[in-house]
Order: sequence, then C-alpha cells, then structure tokens
Amino acid sequence: MRLTTSADWPLRRGRRSSAAVLVFVVSSLLLVFLLDRATDAAPVQHLYYVPIIMAGAVFRMRGGVIAGLSAILLYHVANPHMLTFRYGESDLIQIVLFLAIGVATARFADDADRLRRLALTDDLTGLHNLRSFEARLLQLVRTSREDRTPLAVLVLDVDHLKALNDRYGHLAGAEAVRTVGHIIGQCLPPAAFGCRYGGDEFVVAAPRSTAFDGHRLAEELCEAVRSRVPILAGHSFRAGTLTISVGVVSASLENGLPASGTSRPDTEIGEAIFRAADAALYRAKAKGRDQVVVASDSRGTVLLS
Repeated sequence: MRLTTSADWPLRRGRRSSAAVLVFVVSSLLLVFLLDRATDAAPVQHLYYVPIIMAGAVFRMRGGVIAGLSAILLYHVANPHMLTFRYGESDLIQIVLFLAIGVATARFADDADRLRRLALTDDLTGLHNLRSFEARLLQLVRTSREDRTPLAVLVLDVDHLKALNDRYGHLAGAEAVRTVGHIIGQCLPPAAFGCRYGGDEFVVAAPRSTAFDGHRLAEELCEAVRSRVPILAGHSFRAGTLTISVGVVSASLENGLPASGTSRPDTEIGEAIFRAADAALYRAKAKGRDQVVVASDSRGTVLLS
C-alpha cells in the first residue's frame, strides 16, 4: 500500500484544476451555442474561440482539436442553413479558424513548456539547474519545518576528474559528468530531486529522509557509479573508473530550527544545510574518496536524525 504524502498534493491539485477547466470548456461551448442559436450573430460566434483556446492551452493538441471540432458541430446545429453544406465565405473562414486556433494554441503551449523546462534544466545531465534547485529546496525547507519532518541533502562530486581530463581530453570529462548525472537521475527516489550546480558537482535533496535514509541513498549512488562500465569520448573503460565522494546531512526542522538555535529564515536554513553537506564532502575526499561521510555540528551532534 502506498501512503499519500505531501508529494502527491501537486498531482491532486493538477487533476482538480484540469477537471475545472474541462467543466468550463464544456459549459462555455454550450452557452455560446445557445447564444448563437438565439442570435445568429457573428460577434457571438467569435465567443467559441474562448473555450477552444482554453482547451488547447490546458489539454494541448487533443484538447484543442476536440474543442475546435465541437465548436464546428455546434456552429452547424445553431445555424440550420449550415446543415445544407452551402457555405458562404465567412462560414468557411469561421470553420477553419475554429480548428486553426485550437491547433495553434496547443503548439504555443507546448513551446512555452519546452522553454520553461530548458530554463530550469541543466543541459548536460537533464537534472535541475541551480536556479530551479534553489527554489525547490526553499519550498522543501518550508514544508519540512511546518510538517516537522527530516530533510536530507547530499553533496557529491566526481573523483579524479582532472586526471581524466588531462589524459583523455575534456570531452571524456564532460561525458563522465553526464554519465554520473544520468545515474543520479535514475537512482533517486520519487520525491527526491537533484541538481548539477558546478562542473562536476551535484546536490540532491530528499524530503522525509533521516540520516539512515540519506546514507543509504548515498551508498546506492556510489555503488551505481562504481559499477558502471562507461564509454567516454569513444574509449571503453572498466568498472570502477568513475567514482564519487558524497557528503550527507539530514536536518530535523522544527519551527525553523535546525536541531537547535534561534529561529532563522528558510533561505538561511537551506544554505546552512548545504554548507554542512559540502563540508562532509570535503572530509570524504580527504579520507580517500569513493566514500560517504555524514555531517555533524561543532558539538559532535549529528544534524541528521
């Protein structure tokens, strides 16, 4: 049985929103149809465009086409002379516009979504870029504080990337970074999300995750990278060529307090958690790389709970 978590809320809101739009589109088409039948006026007939545009924007190509065809059907029924299929020039223009507007709106909406995704995505790995990650992390900190649930953050980078660049060229290094990014994307649990924030540096946020959860996820990532047999810049490498080092922190947030201390803004809390995980990463690299280190505060109390 799958428990419902806060991660399901956007999905439920999206479904409710889509249902509301569908009701609006259907009722608007029927209302315009009634007005069209009563008036047979061109200005009223132009109102069909409103539900067509809404359907194309929300339900994309299928919605725009169905709404356009529905408007054509209602247009014919509301104007009985149209049923003889003896169209005047204005009738033909109107029919073509119903379909054209639905198709054009759907394409514009798809293009807008594509641009939005590009603006929020790292083009090399397909993970979030820094701007997108910071916004989502801030939201996650706020939710974790309000729900009093732990939040795990992992900071990691690729070991010995400079040596790989020096020996095989920067293309091999870039493909190594891409490979690690793809592995991260494949291994993350559903509610977690990752980001490439530097050349070979990544950060992962996992809501409702304790120290044990964060450490287990970090070990899984290390093993997945270590066992990969990569092909970089046309060269085939053995398993173990690519490894990562990971720093982990899991903060228990209550009323804006990471473990203890005075109330702080969500942005400061997020930055503090990231810095703690980043410091743990440096300790992992100092200990020999290809391993996981869990962060502690200055008193030796593990921030992860």
